[in-house]
Amino acid sequence: MPELRKDPVIGRWVIISTERGKRPSDFADVEEKKKGGFCPFCYNHEDKTPPEIFAIRPDKSPRDRPGWTLRVVPNKYPALRVEGQLNRQGEGIYDKMNGIGAHEVIIETPDHFKDLVDLELHSIRDVFWIFRERILDLKKDIRLKYVMVFKNHGMSAGASLEHTHSQLIATPIIPKTVVEEMEGAKVYFNYKDRCIFCDIIRQEINDGVRVVYDEEYFIAIEPYAPRFPFETWILPKEHSSHFESISDERLNHLAVIMKEVLGRINAALNSPPFNFVIHTYPMQDDPADSYHWHIEFMPKLTRVAGFEWGTGFHINPTSPEDAAQYLKQITL
Repeated sequence: MPELRKDPVIGRWVIISTERGKRPSDFADVEEKKKGGFCPFCYNHEDKTPPEIFAIRPDKSPRDRPGWTLRVVPNKYPALRVEGQLNRQGEGIYDKMNGIGAHEVIIETPDHFKDLVDLELHSIRDVFWIFRERILDLKKDIRLKYVMVFKNHGMSAGASLEHTHSQLIATPIIPKTVVEEMEGAKVYFNYKDRCIFCDIIRQEINDGVRVVYDEEYFIAIEPYAPRFPFETWILPKEHSSHFESISDERLNHLAVIMKEVLGRINAALNSPPFNFVIHTYPMQDDPADSYHWHIEFMPKLTRVAGFEWGTGFHINPTSPEDAAQYLKQITL
């Protein structure tokens, strides 16, 4: 029997329709292979990108030259630009403002044929370290209210270049999805005087049926009402509303659980395309007891179609309990 499940944070309903017959093993044909060819993100092509914003260069090599292990550059085709003023205006009932913000690309390795999961732990840590450092730097611009950090891996997940990279976009407004999540968490906190994410962590640890990986400071779970098969959340066990407040020590642990989750997903689903997004509190706001930063990881295994667009419901053919047990059994 299909189930309707309600997300406890924002109240979004999903349909868990296991009768559609999608067992975990049914998704094993979605692999996308790297093909090579000319790539502006590779070594010796540094002049093919905009001038770098930051780079990790162990040999102290000059900027925009080889010698880097991680590189941050402006997006060549940015969604938003730093230069200018917001210039908020109204056109009758409509509102608009200039497209002020920032759009940056984090090139995670010089090696075209390595993915994030293939990197050593210290290199994965460096990726998350630079996320933190870029948010802290952009936070100085009071025009900017939110930074969305995300990764599109694979063409069907929205990656225009196959060389492994992630992106951040800073916006002068707080995205609607984030507002809904903040409001849902606040309603729960006002009622129970507890963070809903902290309660989710406690319940999932006690139940055990949706836990994928549990380590000292982080936990990976299949959420109770997932929109997509094998949707996975990574949450810090200690309450924290802002990702950019993460300590150097915790970054090491985050690298461990990210490599573990990516490795299990790849082994179980034949290295599928995916997206992940860091959900964090608005950077200009003080820390909040009601909100808890986390990472949402979504393999691209099904398509969003008319029913989903028309209702806002998602139909998921794999239960989170089955997905968690399948991933938990993977040996890396």
